Amino acid sequence: MAATTTHGMVMTTINPYVSSSHKRSMTSTANFSTECKEASWTRLTSSSHISSRQQLFQSFTSGHVKFQKIITRAMSGADKNKPLPGLPIDLRGKRAFIAGVADDNGYGWAIAKSLAAAGAEILVGTWVPALNIFESNLRRGKFDESRKLPDGSLMEITKVYPLDAVYDKPEDVPEDVKTNKRYSGSSNWTVQEVVETVKQDFGSIDILVHSLANGPEVSKSLLETSRKGYLAAVSASSYSFVSLLKHFVPIMNPGGASISLTYIASERIIPGYGGGMSSAKAALESDTRVLAFEAGRKHKIRVNTISAGPLGSRAAKAIGFIDMMIDYSLTNAPLPRELTAEEIGNTAAFLASPLASAITGAVVYVDNGLNAMGVGVDSPIFENLGIPKGN
Repeated sequence: MAATTTHGMVMTTINPYVSSSHKRSMTSTANFSTECKEASWTRLTSSSHISSRQQLFQSFTSGHVKFQKIITRAMSGADKNKPLPGLPIDLRGKRAFIAGVADDNGYGWAIAKSLAAAGAEILVGTWVPALNIFESNLRRGKFDESRKLPDGSLMEITKVYPLDAVYDKPEDVPEDVKTNKRYSGSSNWTVQEVVETVKQDFGSIDILVHSLANGPEVSKSLLETSRKGYLAAVSASSYSFVSLLKHFVPIMNPGGASISLTYIASERIIPGYGGGMSSAKAALESDTRVLAFEAGRKHKIRVNTISAGPLGSRAAKAIGFIDMMIDYSLTNAPLPRELTAEEIGNTAAFLASPLASAITGAVVYVDNGLNAMGVGVDSPIFENLGIPKGN
């Protein structure tokens, strides 16, 4: 996708009492935009800002308090060279490790792109059996189009690490996995070994992203799920986050951030999302709160999770009904529009940035508001209520 010039929205105020010394300009690699028709990662371009200077003043006349009027003014991308106030997402000098990137169409990839657009250095951990094809596609330029950032450059992945987060250390790996041909040729891929290698290579990181989930019995109802399948889902989808943070946090710089991905099935009934996956997501959200306290107090690390709406990624298609969930969301969400992976990426970039410095232990919903709904408005019982349809 080629970079485009968009229109942004800047919130400004008329304040004749503010001196020029209070104005500041800041160059950034990434800022929010309000253009909805473009791919949402272009919202990180420097062509638009959301100003933080919504200043209010009071004049006391005849005992009445008057507040300054806030005016919204559209700013063209053509004005991008002029100094403007704004709230930039600036992650220059930060290093991020994204666990769970194996192709170019999932949430992990989108998060990596948004972090890169904001200036972060990108390291990724790829499931060992998918490593060769992923690296091959990168080398052959198969991902070049989707690697494009707002400024037209390509996202650079500094290093790809083989990773299987189900295993904490080498002695945890069973013999049949060690000898499996899909793991041949790769080494140092347990969580402990990956962290040790990252430490040797770079010393430290600032951002940890967990984009991992797997439920071998996801197509089974909970009543039909075996103990082995249930525990496998929890191990791969939630404890893997605990393990990654446990091992990475000693080499994370204070003020860093950790982000995972969850789903509304953690708290609502989603028939078909089985095999213990709903339980795994509930555990992940509970762990997010506990880890926010522990990692915050001991290491000054923030921990949040994004509850993302349905996306038709290759991984999501494994549950078999993702297209129906996307259609359901389009019909019933407060914002009847399709969710994009870039919107998840942009939210992650915000949560990883200093702009979210006071946000931790939170489940952040990015699903067009579907989580707020108590009923599906496509039910026939609501057909006479005149509920507006999506465009």
